[in-house]
This record gives sequence, structure tokens and C-alpha cells, in this order.
Amino acid sequence: MAWAYKTKALQHRLLFWDCPSECDYVCQHIVTEKRLEREPPYLEPIVQFHGKWPFWRFLGIQEPASVLFSLLNFLAHDHGMSKVREQIPAKYPLRRYYLLFGYFGMASWTFSMIFHTRDFNVTEKLDYFAAGASVMYGLFYSPIRIFRLDRPQPSVTNQSPSTILWIWTFFCASLYLLHIGYLTFIRFDYTYNMAANVVVGIVQNVLWTWFSIQRYRKVGRLWAAWPGLIVAWIILAMSLELFDFPPWWGMVDAHALWHLGTVGPTIWWYNFLVRDAQEDLHNARLKA
Repeated sequence: MAWAYKTKALQHRLLFWDCPSECDYVCQHIVTEKRLEREPPYLEPIVQFHGKWPFWRFLGIQEPASVLFSLLNFLAHDHGMSKVREQIPAKYPLRRYYLLFGYFGMASWTFSMIFHTRDFNVTEKLDYFAAGASVMYGLFYSPIRIFRLDRPQPSVTNQSPSTILWIWTFFCASLYLLHIGYLTFIRFDYTYNMAANVVVGIVQNVLWTWFSIQRYRKVGRLWAAWPGLIVAWIILAMSLELFDFPPWWGMVDAHALWHLGTVGPTIWWYNFLVRDAQEDLHNARLKA
């Protein structure tokens, strides 16, 4: 028993469970258990503390389900990037944008794992900033593929990118830096941050839905419509956030299920990128 206690205490110390945070954690569950012990009609519901449900931690991890599902998303990006490297030639101009999409995704889910492991002010901000960067990059590369901004202007040498691409890059980078600057130096506004990410997400979802319709009409194959179906899946997964409920078994809440719901679309999305690139390369060879 003494060995188990020392091991547990060490795990908590490594994750910065000091005396005040430990007391807060224990008190949350004492209050929750007392509320649940009341007999009807005086039974009281589980309530949130500091804006969070009273989760049961595992090995010192504050929200184990969200950490696990964030890890699955990280692995989905890692697997997808492997497929891009193996099945899309290095000469294909969009390949680097797809790999960058993966790096942004992996960074976002890494900071998500850190935040859900231990909720501190700094881990929260890093999670939000990384998620914002991933969402903004999604908007950035969407028009590059849809409108092929990677292709040079006719009046410029084939080695030069389009002027429109430089302008678009500067615009997206500026928007993100202004967003982070506002949250960092003016006000860390949760409502604004969520609204900004939702708007950026909606724009790229509309673009990809329109693209999938046009692509399907042109190609006539089901895989060309995948972007629209993936967008629908992601919207359904995000809607779980609207049905916030006390965590099942003290660990799995709506937010964790939303993380789980994005694993499938991520894998599917990389499959689309590979199929789309292969079709594009095939058509280029036919025209050559």
C-alpha cells in the first residue's frame, strides 16, 4: 500500500497536483456524491465547477477520455500524412500543402492532449491558439486546391507562384496574428474565439461542399463527393457540443465525444486528398 501511495503521489506531483488543486478535486467529488445521494424528489443534478464537469481522473490525467480521443486524432493525421508521402509524388505542387495540413493538425491535437491532461491558464491558451491555427490553415489551403492558386500566372515563369497566392497567404497570416494578438493583449474572450473559429470553419465548409458538387458533376464518381459528406459528418460531430451533459462514468462527456467524432472524417479526408491528387495527375498525363 505504501508503494502504491508513493507511486500515485509521484504521478500527481509530475502533473502539478499540488495541495490546493488536490483539495479542489476531492471537494468537487464530495459535493457531487452528496447531491446524488439525495432521494427523490430532492435529487439534485450534477453541476459544473469552474466551467467543467467533475471528471474522474486517471493516472493524474484530468480528462482521460478527451486525451485518448485527441491522441486518436493525432494518429489519424500521422497515418494520413504517411499515405500522402507514399501515394502522392513529391513533384505534385499541392503535396506540401497537404503535409502542412497534417502538421497543423498534429500540433493542434498535441496541445489538446496537454490541455485536457492538466487545465492551466497556459495550457488552455496553447490549446486554443493551436486549434485556431489549424482552423485558419484549413481555410488557407482550401482555395489553393479549389481554385488552384498554386499554379503560376500565364505571364510569369513556371517557377513563380501566383501573386494572388502571396496576397492570400499574407491575408490569412495577418488575420491569425490579429486574432492571437487580441486574445493575448486585449481580452481572452471565449465567445469571440468560438465565433471566429466557427465563421472560418463555415467558410471552408461551404467552399468544400460547393467543390464536391462541381467535382462530382465533372468526374461522375462517388469519391468526388466525399468533401461534402465529410463536412456533413463534422457538422454532426460538432453539434454534440450543443448537448452538453454530465460525463458518463465520470469521464466521457459531449466534448470528448466530439473529439472522437472527428477521427473518422480525418482518415476519410486524407483518402480523398490522395484520390483527388491521383486523378489530377492522371488527367495531366493525358493532356501531356
